[in-house]
Parts: sequence; C-alpha cells; structure tokens
Amino acid sequence: MPEGHIIHRLARHIRRSMGDEPVVVSSPQGRFAGSAALLNGQRVSRTAAWGKDLFVFWEAGEILHVHLGLIGKFRVARAPGPDPRDTIRLRLEGGGAEADVWDLTGPMRCELITPQEQRAITSALGADPLRPNGDVAGARTRFLSTKRPVAAALLDQRIIAGIGNVYRAELLFRAGIHPEVPAAALSEADFDSLWNDTVRLMRIGARLGNIVTTEPDEIGRTPGRMKPDDRLYVYKQQRCRRCGTDIAIAEVAGRNCYFCPTCQTR
Repeated sequence: MPEGHIIHRLARHIRRSMGDEPVVVSSPQGRFAGSAALLNGQRVSRTAAWGKDLFVFWEAGEILHVHLGLIGKFRVARAPGPDPRDTIRLRLEGGGAEADVWDLTGPMRCELITPQEQRAITSALGADPLRPNGDVAGARTRFLSTKRPVAAALLDQRIIAGIGNVYRAELLFRAGIHPEVPAAALSEADFDSLWNDTVRLMRIGARLGNIVTTEPDEIGRTPGRMKPDDRLYVYKQQRCRRCGTDIAIAEVAGRNCYFCPTCQTR
C-alpha cells in the first residue's frame, strides 16, 4: 500500500499536470461512469492529501476522494495516453499541448463526496507528518494511551496518518525500539523523537518519491544518489545493516514487522 509521502506527491503532480484547462474525465471500466460525467469538462481547483487519502477539488464544488488501498495505482502518460483498458476506474486527461493522462486502477475508494463528508474523513484521521499545524499533542496523547504494541500504534491512521509497513519498521529501528513494546510504556520524549524522525524521513520520501531511511554518512551517498539496496536498514533485509544480526519478523497488527533483535532492545 502506498504510504503518505506518495499520496502527497500524487496530489502535487496531478494539480500541476491538470493545469487550468477543462479536464476530460471518463471511466473506461464503467463503475465510475456517472460521477465521471459530472466532472467531465470541469477544471481542477486544487488537490490535497491527508495521510493515505487523496482529494481532488473541482470548480463546481465536487470533491473526488481516492484511497488506493493495497492494489490501487495511478499511472501517468503523455496525451493521448495508452488505449483505455476495462480495468481503468478513472481517467483524467488534462488540456494543453503537453497534457498528461492519469489512469486509476484498483482503488479501495473512488467516489464523489461533499465537503461535509470530506471533513468527516479527515476528522477521523490523526496528524499527518507532511501537513502543517497538525494536532501533534492529540496524536501524542492517543499514542501513549494505548497498550497495544508500538508497531500497531504506528499503523493506526487515527493516531498518525500516512505511516505504512515500511516506515514503521524503519522508524522503530532508528529509535532502537522493539516492535512489540506497548506504546504506553514509552515516554513523551520517545514519541516526540519518533514524530520528528517521521516528519524528516517522509519529507525526504515526498521529495524523492522513494523511502530512504539510511543516513548518508553510513552509505557514502546523498539520499538522491543511493541505490535501492542502500535505502533501508531492516525492512525485507536479511541482516541488520549496522550490526550484521539476522533480521527477525514480528507479526503485529496483521502484518510482518521487520526488526533487529540486537539493535532494538528497548
């Protein structure tokens, strides 16, 4: 599932590529045809991301809400784009001589919503590390109040919106925290350190389009020049990059969390 940094990149990219021209909106699959007809010919006024939820605002007031889920994907190509396939739920075709065509397949949610519904969605989400003025105090309180494992709390979008399986494993490694430690056993300073590290790493990810959690002085390259094998410490690795210990796996919140039993002892 794409993590929050990718959704923020998508929001910015879609807004830029649609420009100020009317957008051709269609649903080759047919499952979104009625809503696509309402949007067809309108201009995009703005886009926004909150955690893993993407919102596209249209000039007549409609809001397109997309959550990619586990298999959803946006693909972009220069106009006229590839021949439409019957798996494409939504196609957005920008205007202009160098327009982009965006194809959406397999989303968990693709729907038109009202401003009230959009507020209900975002009010149920926790603080987003890539959004300004988030309710960090509320996230801290909810995080430190749960007795669930810290690795489960990090995946809870009601606490922090945007963290997925890769970031949680890497954040806990960098903090030296075992994934099965109860979140309530941590201190406010522990949460603040995790939060600040999340903000820093997700900003790098949003800029580069890749999750990079390793430090440049350990790799010998800047984040933008790192090879794919250099970017992570523990996630789907065989051995810990720092100490060489075999990586272990704990199943937390129904998903495998990779960790180093030597480096993560807190």
